Amino acid sequence: MPKRVAVGIVTGDKNDKTRRVEIPRLVRHPKYGKFLRMKTICYVHDEENESNRGDRVEIVESTPTSKTKRWRLVRVVTKSTEIDLAALRAARKAQEAAGDAATAEPAGAAEPAAEPEPVATADSTSGDSKSGDSGADAGQAE
Repeated sequence: MPKRVAVGIVTGDKNDKTRRVEIPRLVRHPKYGKFLRMKTICYVHDEENESNRGDRVEIVESTPTSKTKRWRLVRVVTKSTEIDLAALRAARKAQEAAGDAATAEPAGAAEPAAEPEPVATADSTSGDSKSGDSGADAGQAE
C-alpha cells in the first residue's frame, strides 16, 4: 500500500525534532449541507529542525517514531511570513536598555533642572462649578 502524502501548516515547534502540523479540510454536514472547516492534527518527525511555526510543509506517512509521531517531514513548501511581535518588542527593549546604559552619565553628575510649575490663572481658580468638577463643594451644598 502506498504511503500517504499530505500538505499542512506547522502550528507547534516547541519540541526538539517534533512538529505539530494541521491539515485543513472542508466537510459537508450530512443533514444541513453546510460546509464545516475541520482539521487533522499530525505529529511529524523533523530531523534537522528546519521548519518553524507557520510554515507550509509536505509530510509523508512513516513507521511510528514515538507514541504519537506517525509522519515524517519531506520538505518545507513555503516559509512563514509571520512576525513574532513579542520577540521583536523584547529585542527592541533590550537594545534600548543597552543603548541607554552606554550613554548614561557618570555617577554623581548634576541632574537637569526641574521644569517650573504652571502658574494658576484667574479662569482656572474661579469658584463657579457649572461643570461639576469640584466634588467636595457639591457634596456639602446639599
